[in-house]
Amino acid sequence: MTVEAALRAFAGAFVLLSLALGYFVHPYWFFFTAFVGINLLQSAVTGWCPLMVILRKAGLQGRRHENGPDGR
Repeated sequence: MTVEAALRAFAGAFVLLSLALGYFVHPYWFFFTAFVGINLLQSAVTGWCPLMVILRKAGLQGRRHENGPDGR
């Protein structure tokens, strides 16, 4: 699994978990859903995400390019 795929999986799992917690436990959990969304937007704009640093340290690799990193 690549860092990018793991990041999407984590984000999706946390959104679903926080939605369930907000519905079944307490509405304040929806703030966690908002935090995940804000972090995803920040990551899209800056290209940096704290979870990617953690996943790389855990040994996951980035995308593999067939013809090199620039796609040529």
